[in-house]
Amino acid sequence: MSKPVVAVVGRPNVGKSTLFNALAGERISIVKDTPGVTRDRIYADVEWLNHSFTMVDTGGIEPDSKDVILSQMREQAEIAIATADVILFMTDVHQGLVDADAKVADMLRRSHKPVVLVVNKVDSFQKYMSDVYEFYNLGIGDPLPISAASRLGIGDMLEEVVKHFPASAQEEEEDSRPKVAIIGKPNVGKSSLVNKLAGEARVIVSDIAGTTRDAIDTEVKYNGKEYIFIDTAGLRRKNKIKEEIERYSIIRAVTAVERADVVVIVIDATEGVTEQDAKIAGIAHERGKGIIIAVNKWDAIEKDDKTIYKHTNKIREILSFMSYAEIMFISAKTGQRLNKMFEMIDMVLENNAMRVATGVLNEIMTEAVAMQQPPSDKGKRLKLYYITQVAVKPPTFVIFVNDKELMHFSYTRYLENRIRDTFGFKGTALKFIIRERKEDK
Repeated sequence: MSKPVVAVVGRPNVGKSTLFNALAGERISIVKDTPGVTRDRIYADVEWLNHSFTMVDTGGIEPDSKDVILSQMREQAEIAIATADVILFMTDVHQGLVDADAKVADMLRRSHKPVVLVVNKVDSFQKYMSDVYEFYNLGIGDPLPISAASRLGIGDMLEEVVKHFPASAQEEEEDSRPKVAIIGKPNVGKSSLVNKLAGEARVIVSDIAGTTRDAIDTEVKYNGKEYIFIDTAGLRRKNKIKEEIERYSIIRAVTAVERADVVVIVIDATEGVTEQDAKIAGIAHERGKGIIIAVNKWDAIEKDDKTIYKHTNKIREILSFMSYAEIMFISAKTGQRLNKMFEMIDMVLENNAMRVATGVLNEIMTEAVAMQQPPSDKGKRLKLYYITQVAVKPPTFVIFVNDKELMHFSYTRYLENRIRDTFGFKGTALKFIIRERKEDK
């Protein structure tokens, strides 16, 4: 089931980053060393009571002049309205109510999306409550006083946020049609690909990067089976700076990947694989989705007998953290190999939901341990007791060992490769949880 998306909108210095950190702990900037995983504070996975949701920051605002701030806040609000289930509108009790807040509130009110208004930096409720009441003038509901820095009022705020989560999350679960997100940088041909698969011009295609207005769901029928394709792109932009476009495409990718079973990462063959592709791919990898890398515009490349080999190597090098991903070379323009895409989607779906019997897993592990001794440290050797699969989407395994500290990443990777040798699991990440068990007497 897809997680609800909460977008944060607000002027500079109202404390958005502080709130992000308070809610997501330090995980928020994704501090992992996985190459290509975004390090800037654009989105965070938040768990609260029995709810989990994705929180996105709709953009940094450069405080040049009042006009610039207002226009950038409007853009933020547009992004939030287009992508979020709930909008968190953040203001600052010290700066008070300003003109830009009122104008953005007006846009948000007209969107009919649920908006939770928070007034930050209220370090003392007694001292500042009279200033908080001023924000009733925005006309978008009760202002909730919080202090992100002191973590005051955050529980009340989250309670308000989760009230607005769509009931459709349950309905969507019943829709068993495979959902395929098409993600990638602006202008790599995502919309053209969906149009070609659907056989009709459903999505606006033009040469201006980011002309697709919203994430669009397209139903496609192939060999009697229905698929939902989720197309993502940035908002329409006039001469926007590169970072802005990158940011929007990443936010769109996060919200689409959240809903998808399989993610197709589209790369432009004429440009080759880039760091930005790695960032976007990292989002799907982090969430354990089935992954296909589609190298588009293959018809526009001059080829010899080594071209595919060179392109594949470059992709494997830059996206080294997802060596399991399937790669295919296509052309949305000519339709080259697009019929193969459905076969690949079905295969990846199957692998992402595959279960392996515990007995078989333990046989593989015993054999692997016999072939390569587990690591040891200061005279103590790692012992592996037992392995079992506990979940699918992505396939998740728990390994019981005598000492977690001894279970090096490289040995986990070795076991993963042995499991893949037997079952393939092409196109899907595998997740391993290491648990300690006291040695049997």
